[in-house]
Amino acid sequence: MVFVGIHGIIKFNDQSYDAIPMNRLHIDSITKSFGGRKILQDIYLSCETGKIAGILGPSGGGKSTLFEIIFGTVKGDTQFIKLNETILKSLSDRKNKIAYLPQRSSFLPKECKIRKLIPLFCTLENTEKLYGLKMIQPFLDETVRNLSGGEKKIIETLIITYSDVEFVLLDEPFSGVSPKAVDELEKIIKSQARYKGIIISDHHYKTLLEMSDDLYLLSDTYLRKVQGIKELQQFNYLPKNQ
Repeated sequence: MVFVGIHGIIKFNDQSYDAIPMNRLHIDSITKSFGGRKILQDIYLSCETGKIAGILGPSGGGKSTLFEIIFGTVKGDTQFIKLNETILKSLSDRKNKIAYLPQRSSFLPKECKIRKLIPLFCTLENTEKLYGLKMIQPFLDETVRNLSGGEKKIIETLIITYSDVEFVLLDEPFSGVSPKAVDELEKIIKSQARYKGIIISDHHYKTLLEMSDDLYLLSDTYLRKVQGIKELQQFNYLPKNQ
């Protein structure tokens, strides 16, 4: 099993996308408190193959905690998480099904070259696709230790997005990344959403508005589905005059 970023994904087989299976991730009744302080309350969220669900919210509002509960590294006070007809109760239930890009901690071994890491997470087909991306080519023969924070975030986002799973959780993938790289990552993430469901959080609200099929706002412990800038202003995520 490979650290927090992904559950035991070591596969070298090719993958055909001729017939893409439809999967649905159902998240319901999520509550979580820390030290008597409620962080999440009655959270409902769903995602399916081919869709991107974007989550906005203030820093410290519980987005990372929600992702960790979905991924299985944190247990909610109450929770109901189902992938298709299978209820996910333990970490092992999520093995090879859900991949997670954490906001802060890196899951990549520092002394390993990027070229050797990619096949551990991706099918042969997606490994070749990543090798061919101009965005990643300059770093293929670098070790993780030699990457800057922004470069590391790009590499981790690409590896998780192309990994051989049914759902991907991306917690602030654009943080510390240049505007040009954000634009490129947005296109790549949208292209990979054809093959899997993606749940993404970030503070680049315009980017999330543009790329998400469903957009949510997590604030004051509740997750609300929102339609655009006016509702983000209504719930005080954006200033009224913006």
